[in-house]
Amino acid sequence: MEQNQVVHADHFDPVASKIGMWLFIFTEILLFGGLFIVYSVYRFKHPVEFHLANEELSVTIGFINTVILLTSSMTVAMSISAMQLGNKKLTLIMLAVTILLAFAFLVNKYFEWGAKFHHDIYPGSAFLFSLSKGDMLLFGLYFFMTGMHAIHIIVGVVLLLVIFFKIRNGSVNQNRYSLLENGGLYWHLVDLIWIFLFPLFYLIH
Repeated sequence: MEQNQVVHADHFDPVASKIGMWLFIFTEILLFGGLFIVYSVYRFKHPVEFHLANEELSVTIGFINTVILLTSSMTVAMSISAMQLGNKKLTLIMLAVTILLAFAFLVNKYFEWGAKFHHDIYPGSAFLFSLSKGDMLLFGLYFFMTGMHAIHIIVGVVLLLVIFFKIRNGSVNQNRYSLLENGGLYWHLVDLIWIFLFPLFYLIH
């Protein structure tokens, strides 16, 4: 059994895993890049409706979530630095803080979406169908794009939890921490996507 583990470790290529993660990130950028283009086209066609619909979104909640994700990006970077220095305890603390911040983001998003549902503003609602085409397009894109982003947050939390427990049991350590680096790259992608979503939906009027 120990021999198999040694062989597995010998054949583990951190460079290949990082290249694979960068390729995955590239496909995600293409996906959201396409959505950003769709948003831009519809906004150009329906500027007044998009302007009025944007005023229904809370800049305060959007700003708080931006601060949360930027802070989480810093803490995940600090966890990688701590691992490189061999500080396992600090690595786990920084990862735990990152995960807690992710949950804080999701809780904020839950209340934000809940408020929209309370006012019958959600895909397929009778109220939304009574509005203009521009309003329906804006809120359709809002729910789809922020929903996709929330799914990425959830996936990121699961990934970071897996990494957290692997660090605890020693399978991810100072000599072999590419999984932590890849998790950090994924988390930075999630933050980067939000940096574009925030001004598009909350700031541009």
